[in-house]
Amino acid sequence: MKPILLFSICLFLLSLSSQAQVGMKDAFEDSFKIGAALNNRQVNGQEPKAIAVLEKHFNSITGENLMKWGPIHPEPDKYNFDPVDKFVALGEKLDAFIVGHTLVWHNQTPNWVFEDADKNLLGKDALLKRMEDHIEAVVGRYKGKVHGWDVVNEAIFDDGKMRTSKWYNAAGKDFIKRAFIKANQMDPDAELYYNDYNMWKPEKRNTAILLAKELRAEGIRIDGIGMQGHYGLVSPSIEQIEASIVAISEAGFKVMFTELDIDVLPNPVNRHGADIDATFESDEKFNPYKEGLPIEIQEKLAKRYGELFALFFKHRDKITRITFWGIHDGGSWLNNWPMRGRTAFPLPFDRNYDEKTDVIKEILESRSVR
Repeated sequence: MKPILLFSICLFLLSLSSQAQVGMKDAFEDSFKIGAALNNRQVNGQEPKAIAVLEKHFNSITGENLMKWGPIHPEPDKYNFDPVDKFVALGEKLDAFIVGHTLVWHNQTPNWVFEDADKNLLGKDALLKRMEDHIEAVVGRYKGKVHGWDVVNEAIFDDGKMRTSKWYNAAGKDFIKRAFIKANQMDPDAELYYNDYNMWKPEKRNTAILLAKELRAEGIRIDGIGMQGHYGLVSPSIEQIEASIVAISEAGFKVMFTELDIDVLPNPVNRHGADIDATFESDEKFNPYKEGLPIEIQEKLAKRYGELFALFFKHRDKITRITFWGIHDGGSWLNNWPMRGRTAFPLPFDRNYDEKTDVIKEILESRSVR
């Protein structure tokens, strides 16, 4: 073999080896943060493989369920801070950007929050006082440690109308405004976000932007709008996602993808999103890959992630964070939504925390796409 050819081969192999050692967080260090949502088992150290993956690939973490009202404040006089303390300590150990998810949401909020001692629904003032007390306790405890908060989650329907939740029915948009005001009072240095799914839909996106502008016009701080990113292999299109990135940024707000995953499984109505109430009875025909993902579907998954990250990289001047909704397939919420007991494959790491090398490769190579 000629020396020059041998030298070229060695350089090529060295390049491949070097690329294999690059974590996503380092590859996109100058573009945006790479985040992962963590569950109780990971925070409690019951899945030690998670730490190595976090150290290599991620520089931001979000609590998947730890900080939602039900888990953290299950009873009027009871706060469950221990798991969150561990989550925050882990984030500090990793030197990660820590995101609190979420202060106000219509789901995973106990009924007592909305009721008086006789089970009657609270009026506006009493409910908002209860909400503000909760935000004071939670944000106050983690002031200076949690760097960004999903203050309000999923307050808009897909058609652009305000969600008629117990919060909205009692207080209208004032529950959103008061939540942002209180969060800012408790930690003026933390970033504050509105977060929602299906933000690629123009009606929903436009309402979110108008809402955020209304807050700012009233002197209420809001820094960014989170696009959750629960997508399929084909839908929504790259063009639809891009239109929302541009619209949110041009309106003056930071853009982040807060709950990214790709559902490769069929579902009864062929839709995506994250309305956890939209569930169905289990049916094995919607669980086709129990023995493993076919090669052709794995290739589509890798290609889809590559296309998405090429889009994210193109708009790296607008996007501050990409957070995967989980670390590995086994921990994904999509194993149980929209029906329980399915075998899901939505993330860049398999059930053993091993990298899906083709997915990671496509993500890393997206930096070369203009």
